[in-house]
This record gives sequence, structure tokens and C-alpha cells, in this order.
Amino acid sequence: MLIFANTSTVTAGDNAWVLVSAALVLVMCIPGLFLFYGGLVRSKNVLSIAAQCLALTAMGILMWWGFGYSLVFGTSLSGSSIGHFFGGTEHFGFAGIGAGASNYDGRISSGAFAIFQAMFAAITPALIIGAVAERMKFSAVMIFSALWTLLVYYPIAHAMWGQSGDFAAMANAQSAFKAIDFAGGIVVHMTSGWSALILCIIVGPREGFGKRAMAPHSMVLCVLGTGLLWAGWYGFNAGSALAADGIAVQAFLTTTLGAAAATLSWAAVEIFHRGKPSVLGLCSGAIAGLATITNAAGFVSTSSSVLIGVVAGALSYAACSYLKGKLKYDDALDTFGVHGVGGTIGAIATALLVCPKVNPATEGIIKSSLVKGQLVAMGVCILLSVVATALLAKLVQKTIGLRPTEEEEAQGLDIADHGEEGYNHG
Repeated sequence: MLIFANTSTVTAGDNAWVLVSAALVLVMCIPGLFLFYGGLVRSKNVLSIAAQCLALTAMGILMWWGFGYSLVFGTSLSGSSIGHFFGGTEHFGFAGIGAGASNYDGRISSGAFAIFQAMFAAITPALIIGAVAERMKFSAVMIFSALWTLLVYYPIAHAMWGQSGDFAAMANAQSAFKAIDFAGGIVVHMTSGWSALILCIIVGPREGFGKRAMAPHSMVLCVLGTGLLWAGWYGFNAGSALAADGIAVQAFLTTTLGAAAATLSWAAVEIFHRGKPSVLGLCSGAIAGLATITNAAGFVSTSSSVLIGVVAGALSYAACSYLKGKLKYDDALDTFGVHGVGGTIGAIATALLVCPKVNPATEGIIKSSLVKGQLVAMGVCILLSVVATALLAKLVQKTIGLRPTEEEEAQGLDIADHGEEGYNHG
């Protein structure tokens, strides 16, 4: 996420691009993420995934309006101890947010910036549900996600992107550690991925995990979801330039190339390992590439994006096919292996491959300092995500419980949580 303070005149084209990008990110969650995740679960749980994606999106947007935007991008708490975690309270209820120029980037309106960022806040907790799919009840998902958004997403987003954030190299000239994250490699993918790992361990495996097959009920839906996610990711990454300019073009190019390289890299490793490239592997490779390039999208060359994609496909495959089996955790839909591993690789790659010729805004950042700052920011992100997730999961477990009964889980969460079925078997 970049900051430009050299203008306070809203440009119609830039405003339009950011609004379209916000809509594209919304499409990523509903229907993109639902179709991708929904196709991978068993048919008795497809509606539970749909309900979670839809409800989390709505809740995330309302929380962002109520207080989230202000806590991330406000400044009234700057200088206080709590200012390390939250920005301010001056924009609660979108106070002062509308058609006027944003004080974050004066080429777009404050309303356009706020709603664009709302979509990021909404989709991030929805990514986590893939790790605990088919065995975490709806009420627990909602309460956990609300608390997680407040205590993990907002502080990390503020630290990386807020105008007074501790790591916000592009927004806060006084930040002690310079770290950069163009579109959410740390803020979105590392937070959700590392949290997903801890949550799926605490929730425990699905009944029958490792004893009977739990094949995806519809790879067709998964492929459709992959396509929608890939298309929506242009809003996610290119939209994060906050303007229809050359940086947006570069992010569009690197996003495309990183995803393409990871798709084929995953497939190549899978052929070597298993003899055939699975359709699930092609889909997973594409999403891994998209997650990995997110941090670097507007900072690196096209050649670097291909390299990042190749590494992302191979290492994410290793995490999903080897590490998960070795450690025996049930990350049902590979949220950690794709988003956690991909986001971590991307954050490191950004520090190593950042190119000032691609993005002049990085000209004054010393690479050795950036590597140090990036590692510190990543460490803080992992620590907060892991600790907060563990505490919040235990809190929900001790109060309303995390899981349905064994009978409800066997029946399926569509019926247990919603009293409906995804398919009419009559």
C-alpha cells in the first residue's frame, strides 16, 4: 500500500479504478472463495462454507465502518502506548469519510479508500476457515473471527500501512523499522495462514481424518472459484497502487506472471513426486502464486515475479504434501500451506528483490535495513497471530465450544448449522 501526499485533488479515473478494485476484491470472497473452498469440502458441508464466507464478509464490512477503519488508519492515538496497536478513534462510524480527498492518497476520495480497505478486512478472516472446514460450528467461527479481526488484523494492518504504523516505511517516515507490503502479503496472508495453522491444531482433526477418504465433492466448483479468485486478485494487487497509473500496470503484470509460474511449478513438482498433475494441484499452485506475489506486486520486476512464482509453487507444494503429513495436522483446505507459506516467502522475496526502477517510492530505502525491518515485521506478525489465535480459540472453546457434536459433524454442518442442504437428492 503506497502513500502519496503530493496532491489533494481527486482524479476521476483513479477514483473509478479503486472503486472497481473494491468490487473485484468483494468478488474474491463471494463467490470466489466460497466456490474454491466449497468445491473442496464434502457435499454435506458446502452450504456451511457459503454461509461463513457471506456472513464474515458482511460482519467484516460493518466492523470496518464502525471502528476498524479508524483503528487502522486514524492518527488520534499516535504517541500513546496504545498507538503501537491502533491508529485512532476519530473516524468511528466513517466520521469524516466521504467524497473529499483522502489524507492517505489525495488522488482518490476518502470514501473510495475506506471501502477498498474494507474488503481486505472482510476477506482475511474468511481465508482462515479453510483450515477448520467441516468441523467448526458457525457461531464459533463468527465470534472467533470478530475477536481475531480486532486483535490481530487491525494491529498488523495499522503497523504495516497506518500513517503512524511502526513498520510503515511508505507512510510513516519516523518508523523505526522499515518494512513494506504492497497489497497484503504480511497483513492478509501471513496473519490468516499462521493463525489457521494454530486454529486447526486446537480444533483438532475431522472425524475419520487419516482413516477414510475425504475427497472434494466438486473440482468443477474449485476450478471456477480459482478463476474468480485470480481475476479478483487484480483488484487486490493492482488496486493497491491506489491509482490507475504505472505502478498499477506493474502490479497487474507481476500478479499474472507470478500466478502463472506457480501454477506450472506446482504441477511440475507434483509430476515428479506423484507422476500426474492433479487439477487440485493446478488450482492450488495458482492461489499459492497469487498469495506469494501479493507483498511484492508493485515493488519487483516481471522477471523477479516469475522467479517468486516458481519458488512459491514448489515450496507450497512441499508444505501441503510433505510437511502436513509429517506433522499430522488437519489443515483441511491447505490455508497454511498456501497462504501462510506463500505470504512468508513473498515477504522475504520482496526485501531481496525490491527494485527502485520499478517503484521510485522505494528509492531511499536501504536494502540491508529493509531486510532487517521485513524480518522484524514478519516475526511480530507470526508471534501476534499465533499467540492471539491460541488464546481466542481457547476462550471460544471454554464458552460456546468450537465444534459441533460428533453426530452433527457426521450429518454435516449444512443441516446442523443451517437446516438446509446444498443439493436436492430427491
